[in-house]
Amino acid sequence: MADGPKLTLAGKMFVLLFVAGCVYGAYKLLNLGGGPAKDPNGKNAGVTSTGAPANPAVQQPSSGSGEFSGPAVEIGLAYGTEKETWLKWATARFAETPDGQKIRVKLIPKGSLEAAQAIWRDKDKTIHVWSPASSLYKDVFVQNWQLENGNNPITKEERLALSPMVFVMWEERYQAFIQKYKTVSFETIRAALNEKEGWAGIAMQPDWGLFKFGHTHPNQSNSGLMALVLMSYDYHKKSAGLTNADLLDPAFQDWFIGIEKGASGLLPSTGTMMKNMVLFGPSTYDCILVYESVVIDYLKPAEGKWGGLHVIYPKKNMWNENPYYILDVPWSDADHRKAAEAFLDFLISENVQRESLKHGFRPGSPTVAIKDVPDSPFVTYEKSGLRVDLPSVCDPPSATVVNTLIDIWERRVGKK
Repeated sequence: MADGPKLTLAGKMFVLLFVAGCVYGAYKLLNLGGGPAKDPNGKNAGVTSTGAPANPAVQQPSSGSGEFSGPAVEIGLAYGTEKETWLKWATARFAETPDGQKIRVKLIPKGSLEAAQAIWRDKDKTIHVWSPASSLYKDVFVQNWQLENGNNPITKEERLALSPMVFVMWEERYQAFIQKYKTVSFETIRAALNEKEGWAGIAMQPDWGLFKFGHTHPNQSNSGLMALVLMSYDYHKKSAGLTNADLLDPAFQDWFIGIEKGASGLLPSTGTMMKNMVLFGPSTYDCILVYESVVIDYLKPAEGKWGGLHVIYPKKNMWNENPYYILDVPWSDADHRKAAEAFLDFLISENVQRESLKHGFRPGSPTVAIKDVPDSPFVTYEKSGLRVDLPSVCDPPSATVVNTLIDIWERRVGKK
């Protein structure tokens, strides 16, 4: 059988060029038109770390530390209940982020001191982050842990939001109180607590009963311990350098016990105390000492129930900076700590810090203004006594002084 026609050299070259052109065209199509878009780092744009499409409607605060690259993990955050509404909001928003799809944040509401004791004494393995209301008990916590374990249990810390202490009274009771005493202070509160005729002797209102002042339990709650510290600073007319000698002064102890013997409530939670005051009205408390942020959350609900609340700032005050402590404890590994840092980056981002203002906090970020934000509570409730500036801010006392103050309270007042 005869052979068919054969390709010339030019024909063979044409076929080779045609095939090469097809291959090149397919390559361009896959990389420029048909495949997923790439970002400058070579990653697919518009796709989350789990492969799900990105949701452009969700505004993700920038963390500045990159996407969480560890395995799926759960972290327990023990927090003071004064931050509850803000943290619940933040946790829900965090769950919508790429990091939040791999990190589950379990919120554990506990009094600030109660949480510290659960970590160092009870070795509560569910807690990986401790966020008390302030750093007041930090040194005591660290010393207690180091005595038993040697290492510093805090590997990283950051302040989340600020809140000073305030007295809060029912408006009607406040007006009657200042008619008698001219000002609200620890000294005048002591006088009212020791008025044997109660409100009958203060304002000719026997139906109001005895004067009722409260703060939280100083062995369980930061605000209760803060109350004792501020009393001490106020009596000694100091803003720093509180000493054991100051606390052991018999005259001071008699004055101090004159307040504490009459104080009521002593709940482990500041949020619960404020809630009870608004829920049950003046029959529960005439005046309590709590965080400014907690009061702000309840100013509007109180207005329609019992006639409104009035805020008064103590002459000597202290900041509650709501620190975020990432723990270095045996049950918290590198993945837990990395996840805790990712959530911290989220909490200190600008959008989340702005939200904290809506819940009564002064943002921990200095770039977020207090009064320039629309609907700032410091503008809305200025007539209720809210103010931005504080008369005098005290330094936190040493761990030794804090322990002595707690010992005096336990011995002279007794655990309630």
